[in-house]
Amino acid sequence: MRNICLKNVSKTKNGHVIFDNISLEIPSGEFFALLGPSGCGKTTLLRLIAGLEKVDSGRIFLGNVDITNEPVHKRKINVVFQNYALFPHLSVFDNVAYSLLIQKKAKDEISYKVRKLLKAFHLEEHIFKKPSELSGGQQQRVAIARAIVSEPEVLLLDEPLAALDFKLREKLLIELIDLQDKLLTTFVYVTHDQFEALTVADHMAIMNTGGKVAQIGTPKEIYEFPNSTFVAQFVGNTNIFDGNLVVEDGETKFEVPDLGTFIVSPPHNSTLFSQKEAVMSIRPEKIFISKKPVENFTNTLKGSVSSIVYTGRSTLYEVVLKNRIKVQVFEQNEEHFPQETIDYDDEVYLSWQKENIVLLEG
Repeated sequence: MRNICLKNVSKTKNGHVIFDNISLEIPSGEFFALLGPSGCGKTTLLRLIAGLEKVDSGRIFLGNVDITNEPVHKRKINVVFQNYALFPHLSVFDNVAYSLLIQKKAKDEISYKVRKLLKAFHLEEHIFKKPSELSGGQQQRVAIARAIVSEPEVLLLDEPLAALDFKLREKLLIELIDLQDKLLTTFVYVTHDQFEALTVADHMAIMNTGGKVAQIGTPKEIYEFPNSTFVAQFVGNTNIFDGNLVVEDGETKFEVPDLGTFIVSPPHNSTLFSQKEAVMSIRPEKIFISKKPVENFTNTLKGSVSSIVYTGRSTLYEVVLKNRIKVQVFEQNEEHFPQETIDYDDEVYLSWQKENIVLLEG
């Protein structure tokens, strides 16, 4: 297993700068996700790693080997595309066996490897079918099996589940995690879907619309401790308040105009104190909602319920504050007071602990 390292890579298309001097290291043997909005360059980055496009400048390494100018077939890197890209005239067996046939492997070896893989993917009953006879999920399994049968060191997945419905995506995400655990192959998973990235990734990189890497870390690190407003808002939902940091009697507080002053934990970023203007981020699930005051919370606000979205396991409330700012509150339904029903236009108290606030640069 070898890691992937991009050093000072730049890429321009049709006069538009996709990347400018981007550097990124993807650890070996991990499930790594590239997450970002449409148009940020995720797929282009994947194609550069695969060798399907050439860099303008910079270097790409697989372990200690410079593969910047290596042809595609010598990179030991395979790709699974969003549209599956199966050969429509070939059977499932022949689609999966294709790379082994190109390598002129022995027939017995090909048969053994392909049948073993198809059994692992629960496709043994469909071995002689054409792709058009398969469901979307089955086609995606065939595409992944075809990509890994030649035992690549790296598997690149370009939004592979985008065309599937939610339940099937959930099922295949779990299968991909199990597969990566068994193979210990480096998986690089490109997506704009935060749920997919948070589900599969050991580590992830967040890319912004400028083609820059905004933050790298574990899913928990990025979700709980985003380093910018962009990351906080893109990875999950959050409530953003603009205001000023102040220190009174040794206690750190955050003032929001026309709303009030809130107790916060001292920021990890020392530059926030020097500029005073800052942003307060609070995740919807960190806020407790109730029709009566609740003790033992650091901060409390009052507001009026303007929207309720019930999903069965959870409820998302939208609450309007006195300064007309709207706050989202997410609640697992079993967590609420058993006798309390919150309805539209109810006056409610929103409470949270200071440790649940993330302070960011304004």
